Amino acid sequence: MAQDGRPRRLDHFRWLYAPDFLSFGYAVRTTISSLIALGIALWWELGSPQWAALTVWMIAQGTRGKSIAKARWHMFGMVVGTICAVTLVACMPQAPLLYVLFLAAGIGGFCFIGTLLPGPPTMTNYRIHGMRASGFTYAIIALDGAAAPHHIFDIAMARATYITLGIVVETVISSLFQYRLENRAKNRLSANFVQAFGGATRTLISTIKGDRQAVVSSSDVFGTILTLSDQIEFAEIEMGKHHHEGDHARAALAAMTVLLSRGMELLALQGTVAEKGSDFQQIIEQTERFLQVLPDRLQADMSAVPVLAELVQLQGLCRSMAALCLEAEMTAAVRPPVDMQREGIIAGQGQLLHKLNEVLNELRLTLEQFEMSRNPQPHDTFHYGMHSYRDWPVAITNSLRASVTIFFAGLIWITTAWPDGLTFLMFVSIVCSLFSTLEQPALATRAFLHGTLCSVLACGVLDLWVMSHPTTYEMLAMCLAVPMLLGGLAFASPALVLGAVAYNLFLPILVGPMNQGRMDELLYFNTALPLVLSMTYVMWMYRVFLPVDPDGLRWDMRAGILRLIRRLATWSNPPSPAEVIGRGIENFVSLSSISGDKKSLVLQSYISGVLSAITIGLNILSLRAIMSRHVLSSEAERAVQLLLRRMQHFSGRYGRQYGRTARAAHLAALRLQRCERMEMNLSVREEMLRALASLQVIEAELTHNKEFFDASSPYMAQRLL
Repeated sequence: MAQDGRPRRLDHFRWLYAPDFLSFGYAVRTTISSLIALGIALWWELGSPQWAALTVWMIAQGTRGKSIAKARWHMFGMVVGTICAVTLVACMPQAPLLYVLFLAAGIGGFCFIGTLLPGPPTMTNYRIHGMRASGFTYAIIALDGAAAPHHIFDIAMARATYITLGIVVETVISSLFQYRLENRAKNRLSANFVQAFGGATRTLISTIKGDRQAVVSSSDVFGTILTLSDQIEFAEIEMGKHHHEGDHARAALAAMTVLLSRGMELLALQGTVAEKGSDFQQIIEQTERFLQVLPDRLQADMSAVPVLAELVQLQGLCRSMAALCLEAEMTAAVRPPVDMQREGIIAGQGQLLHKLNEVLNELRLTLEQFEMSRNPQPHDTFHYGMHSYRDWPVAITNSLRASVTIFFAGLIWITTAWPDGLTFLMFVSIVCSLFSTLEQPALATRAFLHGTLCSVLACGVLDLWVMSHPTTYEMLAMCLAVPMLLGGLAFASPALVLGAVAYNLFLPILVGPMNQGRMDELLYFNTALPLVLSMTYVMWMYRVFLPVDPDGLRWDMRAGILRLIRRLATWSNPPSPAEVIGRGIENFVSLSSISGDKKSLVLQSYISGVLSAITIGLNILSLRAIMSRHVLSSEAERAVQLLLRRMQHFSGRYGRQYGRTARAAHLAALRLQRCERMEMNLSVREEMLRALASLQVIEAELTHNKEFFDASSPYMAQRLL
């Protein structure tokens, strides 16, 4: 009971006493697969059968697509790691220090390559897992071969056999538990999109109503979009032969992010217009009503065609209102006496309608891609690949962190001549291979240490009490079934994933099943002690050597954003809007991962700054596209060109002179307004309005987020706290 008399809530143990059906099914399936792999390895009388059971737990995932993807990359990593390990042992079997140096350098190289691969640096990124598996295999084969270099080929083939056996057993067993896999994959793909779209539409509604905080406080929307985009490849695997549903789904999610940025542009433009007008308010209300029911309609209807038809009508109404505004503005400009104030108000309303039309157009593209994903057409050749944004400094840091940690562990083994030092070095190498590519490896290793301690305690009971009685495999399987089942249930709980990974990996190692004996007290303690010490050592090293500095990461992110803005105005072949959005979303995810408090003022201010950077980048691309069409008058082109040249030198590091770029945008907008009022060509005037809207958005974003773009001080946190 609690102190106030109320019963204590046990929700944090719900994964244990009330798991959902899918979590329980995963735990049962993986336990069965692991025990079958262990039984086959014992039947074949392999020397270390625990590695087969361990491999099952390494690749088993909640869905078929994830398991197959991870198994493929794990197999690839096993082959690469085996070749590298055999090469290492063959080249320097009698040079311990050089041996440890190349072991550390090899795992550091795998971490370096893994950091540069596409996708977020999470445990569910299986491309990176391929490099983790390479380092894992490289360590266990090379260190086993160090004690018997003349038998390295036999050791390598034995380890490869264990890993292959575990992969094959898990893949076969998991395939037996799948029913109507293709249909469920398509339904999950559609449901994931509707889920992300629901959050995006709620944010968009608040944005077009003028609430900037709605976007700042909805960073989870962008994280969800990126996560679901990475999950699409698993659905493609489950669907087997498909008609580019995954490509259309990725394109729909990318268009969704552009949609949110267009909403930010509309929000910024509303702040520059003194009077919005009744026509704009009317169509905003219609758009709001349309967006409120849109996610429910997409979930209820199997086709988005009726929704698209209604959206086209709404877009046509917006375009007609914009045309009427343009006609009224030209009429006011040619009929004396000219009312400059009224003409400016009408021009502002027209800009808002044009920008709202861009928002609706992006919404239409999003829904069209979603419709093509849910109802694929035959002979479709559409392709939308995954984008990769390489961060070389982070890759070098991750590589050095892993290499130095392993090298010093090797020095401890060599200098102390510890009999179990080789086991200590192997565990250190395994942990560095798994966690050095994560954004916060110190926190991950702490959770991993907790799981390791649970595994040590559980195996202590098994080895010292339970396992002394069984004499047959059947009894061994019954003894191991319950501890493995608990590990599977814990892995299905998001809050316990990392701890469960450690528990599931080290449980077979500490049990150490053998045909000709069992894990006795001496062998158990000689394995458990190096394991716990290695976890503690790695966690300490990650906090001492090149520790993750949140302020430094945020500063580097800001510097990278400023470089990107300059390059957008400089490059002869600028990146696409999708790439600008993609880089921005990765920044959102990085901010969320390095910030403990999701509602802190620092985090929200940085999110607002990243959104402003995306908006500025897209408007720079829009200005460059307008300039490439050569429709503007010479004076208008000169005004836009001056701003782009100023943007090429924008660094934010000039203290009191920060506002030069914002003033340049303001002056360019004033010159463009004068040119637009004197222009009689309707098409040219429409292009001028688009350019004018982009200039005003850039000016508004630079002014509103001065704290973010003013890089004269390295840490924004020092000014906000």
